[in-house]
Amino acid sequence: MNRTPDRPGPIRAVLFDVGGTLVHEASPGRAVTDLVARTRDGAVADLETLAHTYRLGAVTDTAVMGEEQVRRLLAPSGLDALLEVVVTSADVGVAKPDPRSLRCAMARLGLDPATVLYVGDRDLDAAAAAAAGAAFAPVGDGSPGRAVIRWLRANEGAFAAARALLGVPDRTAEEDARHLHDRLTKPPRSLGDLETLGARLAGIAGRAPPPLPFPAAVAVFAGDHGVVASGVTPWPQAVTAQMVVNFSRGGAAVNVLARAAGASVTVVDVGVAGPVPPAPGLIDRRVRPGTANLADGPAMTVDDARAAMDVGAEVAADLVAGGARALVTGDMGIGNTTPAAALVAAFTGLPAWRVTGRGTGIDDATLAIKIAVIDRALARGRPDEGPIEVAARLGGLEHAALCGFVVGGAAARVPVLIDGVIALSAVLTAAALAPRVVPFCIAGHRSTEPGADAALAHLGLTPLLQLRMRLGEGSGACLALPLVRAAALVLREMATFDEAGIGR
Repeated sequence: MNRTPDRPGPIRAVLFDVGGTLVHEASPGRAVTDLVARTRDGAVADLETLAHTYRLGAVTDTAVMGEEQVRRLLAPSGLDALLEVVVTSADVGVAKPDPRSLRCAMARLGLDPATVLYVGDRDLDAAAAAAAGAAFAPVGDGSPGRAVIRWLRANEGAFAAARALLGVPDRTAEEDARHLHDRLTKPPRSLGDLETLGARLAGIAGRAPPPLPFPAAVAVFAGDHGVVASGVTPWPQAVTAQMVVNFSRGGAAVNVLARAAGASVTVVDVGVAGPVPPAPGLIDRRVRPGTANLADGPAMTVDDARAAMDVGAEVAADLVAGGARALVTGDMGIGNTTPAAALVAAFTGLPAWRVTGRGTGIDDATLAIKIAVIDRALARGRPDEGPIEVAARLGGLEHAALCGFVVGGAAARVPVLIDGVIALSAVLTAAALAPRVVPFCIAGHRSTEPGADAALAHLGLTPLLQLRMRLGEGSGACLALPLVRAAALVLREMATFDEAGIGR
């Protein structure tokens, strides 16, 4: 994360200048009665999205209109309904760069200036923000929302920017897809859950029929775990680095299954303990060389967790920018089912024994050690902990990176196929930080790990496949890719009754 030392953050509210920022500037000398608010491109959609995460308001230096008049001008566009407060110079009696207008707005929101971002188009807006103790983002030539995203990416990191971009599925597109299914040459609902999946894809993309979720990209995030020292697995930690090399050479199960589904594989070293030689398809984004032992204390720092989440969000954005139209979660890390079970227990409230499985096939004695270790780690939790603190105390670097990856994919409005218990524990973390992420996630399969069942139930996700798998790597999610593609193809290529000339 790139938060600047003098800005404690995180940002909780965004205030906007009006003229030149949310709407185009009116010509000088124009009478108030003749004013019409011409909204800047993207402003309404931007604020609708930002309103899911931040409190929104406006501060303008107009000296001839009060809040009620400004709201009336903005009402036809819908901007009025998105702004919790509107403060004008006429209301306060001072013009920018005097900071009192901004302070008034912040006081009405009950917020510390250090948690407020002000977006404007002129130097006096920047001066007012500085005087009030708020951050400032210039709107520039883009939309006001893009100015917010640029600022977040530079100051709070890629995860915060992705979280701010998270919208909601398009319910109109979903309904259009359902209606289209009813007109296709088949009995109503005869394709069962495939029809539901097709409608979900339409909602994610915002149009029906949905675009093909192809090509798909798998990202395998790799990290090591200090908890291995507590005897939770018989496998040596060195296997993580060896498997990363195997992934890079295309020799692992996920490589084979991804090739079968026509998906690419990118391997990301986010926290492997040992050295890993450079290889094609391998990205070195190591935050630290493995976590500490969660049996004895926090697995990592909050900053480590945030940095790993940023890595995941950046990888998702890069893959989508490179042409991916569906993302698949992958993971590698010896011992990583222990932190996964700990995260599942923490976020679902279930006891460790209910959500802890045998991972690579451990015996009863090792399973007992694993449950005891998780119990000890859970017992150190505090009631005031936030989701990031929980992720840092219990999770792994690949779990945090997967959390960012899922949010990044959802922010880009592509379906994210979720693999087994490692990925599901990351989705639980993501959902605690950004609840709107869940509808963009498609559960690829039902892992035999008990924590997977608990996470699926908590998230309300129904897996597409049940093959008694527990490998991880992204293997089960890869196998579900053809089903997801088929759900889109049916809506895109199947004839309607009218097109086929078939009467009903």
